[in-house]
Amino acid sequence: MAAAGGYAWLDATADVQATGTADCSAVTPSGPAAAHLEVCKVLDQLVDAWGRGDADAYGAVFTDDATYTTYVGTHYQGRRDITDSHRALFGGFVKGTKLADSYLDIRFHGPGTAIVTSRGDTYEGQRPQPAELSKTQTYTLVREDDGTWRIAAFHNTKRQPVMERISFLISPQTRPEAEK
Repeated sequence: MAAAGGYAWLDATADVQATGTADCSAVTPSGPAAAHLEVCKVLDQLVDAWGRGDADAYGAVFTDDATYTTYVGTHYQGRRDITDSHRALFGGFVKGTKLADSYLDIRFHGPGTAIVTSRGDTYEGQRPQPAELSKTQTYTLVREDDGTWRIAAFHNTKRQPVMERISFLISPQTRPEAEK
């Protein structure tokens, strides 16, 4: 009984401070402002394609050799693999869902590479509040030779709020600055 109470307390006190913003263009990036809006447009296309259940449009925002790692650890290699898997997902257990992203950071590493970090989740019905988003995501975007920005890598991590809270209690110096 005490363990259940302790878990409930940890869960209830595991608030996330850095929730980001749903408006990608509102994030202050490091790097060129024009590229910032182009990167946001790609991420908007990704969200829109998911909402329509359009696997071809979803896959089109990735590079030919993109990598895609899900929060359960499944690793897809290449646009075709990403598109085919999402065709099955959109016809199956994520059918009718939408994506919610809350952008934490956009960093540019030279004129052709951007790293975007967000909180995210899938949902049906009303969009979840930023603190309710259960995943942390990293997108690596590159500007291809034709000038088009595409996602070269995506990594999705399921947030473990109780474990995170325990970590911060045991070792407070591990708490990120944005969570203080």
